[in-house]
Amino acid sequence: MDRLACVSLHAFPLQVLLLDHPAWRGTPAAVLEEERPQSPILWVDLHARRAGVRPGMRFAAALALAPALNAGCVSPTSLAQARDRVTGRLRRFAPDVEPADDPGIFWIGLTGLEHLYASPARWAEAVRADLRTLGFEATVVIGFTRFGTYAVAHTTRGTRSFREPREERAAALEVPLAHLALAPEIRDILVKLNVTTVRDLVRLPEAGLLERFGVEAYRLHQAAGESHAKLRPAAEEVPVRAHRTLDEPETDLSRCLFVFKQMLDPMLASLAARGTALAALEIRLELDRYGSRVEQVRPAAPTLDPVQVLELVRLRLEDRASVHADDAVPGIVEIDLTAVAVPATHEQLRFFGSHPHRDLTAGNRALARLRAEFGEQAVVRARLRDGHLPEARVTWEPVRALTPPFPSPGRPGMLVRRIWAHPEPAAPATRQHDGWLILGTGYGAVEDLLGPYIVSGGWWIREVDRAYHFAQTRRGDLMWVYHDRLRRRWFLHGRVE
Repeated sequence: MDRLACVSLHAFPLQVLLLDHPAWRGTPAAVLEEERPQSPILWVDLHARRAGVRPGMRFAAALALAPALNAGCVSPTSLAQARDRVTGRLRRFAPDVEPADDPGIFWIGLTGLEHLYASPARWAEAVRADLRTLGFEATVVIGFTRFGTYAVAHTTRGTRSFREPREERAAALEVPLAHLALAPEIRDILVKLNVTTVRDLVRLPEAGLLERFGVEAYRLHQAAGESHAKLRPAAEEVPVRAHRTLDEPETDLSRCLFVFKQMLDPMLASLAARGTALAALEIRLELDRYGSRVEQVRPAAPTLDPVQVLELVRLRLEDRASVHADDAVPGIVEIDLTAVAVPATHEQLRFFGSHPHRDLTAGNRALARLRAEFGEQAVVRARLRDGHLPEARVTWEPVRALTPPFPSPGRPGMLVRRIWAHPEPAAPATRQHDGWLILGTGYGAVEDLLGPYIVSGGWWIREVDRAYHFAQTRRGDLMWVYHDRLRRRWFLHGRVE
């Protein structure tokens, strides 16, 4: 069996909070659900736990036990950025990295890495040491299954490596349920039934478990019995970059900003297509003198507005020019831009998409020229209306102005029945419709005829009696035909595409 590793960053939101507030280390700290006194506590560190603070307490009640308690919230954006940083670091040690839904859990495939490290334990220690440089403490368990490594990681600190699948299985079955992600009320009921470990849970029947304890306990039971599962590694997202080499060293600020705008617009379009926004822009300038220079501009909030970013770039370039006020300003010969992206809000994406590539004003001018040359009825569009016959259910009305399209995202494709404005006479059908060349030899004979679908009436003007059919030809075309019972003739009225 192929080996895999589970990297567990215990209390990941708490570690992220302490990275944002390094002065809180060594003091009681907790992660809140919301910034308010009655907010429940989600995570606590060792100092807060020693003071009696527990997850689930209200912040106000916890302050009575630990007056020096420092607490704050961790936004989903901060968690996502921290997870991406950890994922990038782990890719240095293996290409297949799968972040789990549980924050702080990562699975890594170890296939093909046997000859790069002296032992799996050495690899695990190297991973822990590298994550420690980011400020994270991690546990690394090397085994053979997702659940086995995941369960053991919750009861281990440091590293652990299993040589055989049965060794991992035995260790995972002894993990207490109190260390796993299980709702407290369900865990309390299981304790009353003397079900305290994974081994006890696996012995329970699946059907009864689902009925009595719900989906959460049932999924945990299934995961405990799961064999080796194939990893689903997250695709590495290539940073949005742009590079431009100038023909000659450029010292004029206006011309430099024009080049920056040409580079920035496609970058922002790529970020918007990914559902992200620009949090910072890293700039590397290659100068004809003094070598290269690296700058970074950071807007007040993540944005997709090029005007804000160009304003910050202009201020930074002006500052560069003021440094060399007494000397000749070095010319820029190369520009490298790298975007630091974060998830964008719905409002940002909507604002960015409010400037379509189609120029409706120019389109309206073109339609006006067509109407002037060919008449008012030259530009029309179809509009549905009530009518007895198929050809009477569509009317044509003039188009005065173009409107932007509003396609339905994710709508599955469907067949469309295209109807002729005037039915065309078709070749007479044979008795069994075998060898009926309705459109001539090019389309082949009719192989199947579906119907009839009767349309009759019209006695108040002119009586109509039609039997509509869908005719499938040998070439694969699906035609819409009808037999006029009064005139005893076949007509072609449309096709399905």
